[in-house]
Amino acid sequence: MPNANNWQGDVLRDLRGTPPPQHARSHGPAQEQHPAQQQQQPQRQEPVGAGAQPPTRNSAASPGPAAPPPRTHRPARSPDSRPVVDSALTGTARRPQRGESAAARIARAVRRIVSSSTAREVAELTRTAEQIQQPVTTGRQIAVTSIRGGAGKTTVAALLGTAYAHYRHDPVLLVEADPALGSLPLRLGAESLRWTTADLADIVEPQMSLLDVTGYLVQLPDNAWLLPGSQGRIGAMLDTTAYERVMVALRRYFGVTVVDCETLPAEVARVALSAAQARVLAVPATLDGITSTYAVLQWMQGLPRHMIAGTVVALTSTTPRPGIDVEASAEKLRSTGAAVHVLPHDRHLAAGGELRTELLARPTRLAAARLAAEVFQLSQKRR
Repeated sequence: MPNANNWQGDVLRDLRGTPPPQHARSHGPAQEQHPAQQQQQPQRQEPVGAGAQPPTRNSAASPGPAAPPPRTHRPARSPDSRPVVDSALTGTARRPQRGESAAARIARAVRRIVSSSTAREVAELTRTAEQIQQPVTTGRQIAVTSIRGGAGKTTVAALLGTAYAHYRHDPVLLVEADPALGSLPLRLGAESLRWTTADLADIVEPQMSLLDVTGYLVQLPDNAWLLPGSQGRIGAMLDTTAYERVMVALRRYFGVTVVDCETLPAEVARVALSAAQARVLAVPATLDGITSTYAVLQWMQGLPRHMIAGTVVALTSTTPRPGIDVEASAEKLRSTGAAVHVLPHDRHLAAGGELRTELLARPTRLAAARLAAEVFQLSQKRR
């Protein structure tokens, strides 16, 4: 096992391709295929999402109509479906509230009427949509992580996946690589879970069609799918081998894949970061969050240039009145070479639970679209 106190060095070795120490566990990026996998690939592959029509809404519990041939390492039996929220807890949630108050919405509407900002806003949103909708020749993988828990990592991953699914026409996948007690299925409104990332690692094969693959996934609105990390059980594990196998196999089916990673320095998170074409670091708008993130970004300046150039900091305001100057803090983080986007405080996001885009405050929707556009543009620069 790598030394948890020296995870930066482990990532550095991964990125530079230098062999790890003998006591360290070797792991390569999920982006590259092993020779055995390359031999299994069909001679002709369809472009990502080309001619693939999304299947009708199926339950996540039932596989696609064309069942893949049996393999010796397939699970002996299929897992049972489990609800995302226990029935005893479903009645405890309050009615979700809008991202901003009625007074704030009225004041914003008045300002838009008496000013010329509406036309500029529409033009900016059009440009943002055009950037997100650019075609891809190979599926883009975007990893979202954080330095500590409670930074809004899963919320940022859900916002990104929702934005890509809304604007893009090819299939979008959200992968939960935080299997312990990840909340991505809850954030995305999934009702039940069955197949997990570890399960699919033993099932997916190169000859499977998009319809076959999506039969094992949870279908979401707007041509998006979810691959959970666990069924909510404590002790669920995901090793780097299973993660790499799944990400390599699924890459050709989806135009964009957003990975909700564990917090650093978890082993799978390090592999996901090194293999992704772009990375998002979720950071709370607090003094300790800014301080620790600035130190990490300074360390990243010593890595190959593409590492920090392909990293975007999502600075999330957890309270209506943060205890720091958010804009000044963002400029300090930008001085390291990383891009920084500020996600304003939103009452709907702060309450947790299912993310409903129609309840988000307008500034939050615009900020999330800008973040999604820049992350996607950075992922296009790394082939």
